[in-house]
Amino acid sequence: MIDKLAFVHPDAKIGNNVTIGPWTYIGADVEIGDDCHLSSHVVVKGPTVMGKGNRIFQFASVGEDCQDKKYAGEPTRLIIGDNNVIRESVTIHRGTTQDKGETVIGSNNLFMAYVHIAHDCVVGSNVIMANNASIAGHVHVGDWAILGGMTGVHQFVHIGAHAFTAGSSLILQDVPPYVMASGQPAIPRGLNSEGLKRRGFSKESQLAVRRAYKALYRKGLTVEEALAELKEEAGDANVKLLMDFVQNSKRGIIR
Repeated sequence: MIDKLAFVHPDAKIGNNVTIGPWTYIGADVEIGDDCHLSSHVVVKGPTVMGKGNRIFQFASVGEDCQDKKYAGEPTRLIIGDNNVIRESVTIHRGTTQDKGETVIGSNNLFMAYVHIAHDCVVGSNVIMANNASIAGHVHVGDWAILGGMTGVHQFVHIGAHAFTAGSSLILQDVPPYVMASGQPAIPRGLNSEGLKRRGFSKESQLAVRRAYKALYRKGLTVEEALAELKEEAGDANVKLLMDFVQNSKRGIIR
């Protein structure tokens, strides 16, 4: 299943039933799991570990040195889970020693054309990043988040689980879980209610999250006052997730 025009380094580890198209380059210290499909003109450099069932389309660059000027060739890593779809011309870079030394991608994600994932990012699972969405170094993206096309995310920003950013948004501060954001810079625009319904949240949990959003954004409270009010809803795991995110935010949440 490896085209004769592809280059696969002899030290690379290739799993079973892997397809590698013509003019694709697989470097040393690369591990590719079973059932992956790499189209033509893909570049994968290491150290990179990739799980099973991933699909990478033409001209994607995966595991390349990062664009941080402090990077001096240290052996950092990229870790990718299972069943991700990485579309045309996506770029995903390895980590730096200024962080944990690795970029981490979960499973079941869709990265549309020209998406950029910079060094030391942590992207969860079931994430969608639409065309040209870009996240700078050290950004964390929670499970089920959706980043609209052309979204730009400042370095060190965290985006919570089930959050949604509209196209062309500029994200300068943390976006809490379940929140929809848009604008340049982005501000909160409401709760991702449709996303919660599609993912099977109970009516009780949806109501609890709605009350939590109201405390954060609709009552004119400070963050500290809102957190005090949220403690009454902390029995719901989804509200607890929101509380923990806000409390641990280092850049501050969008307001």
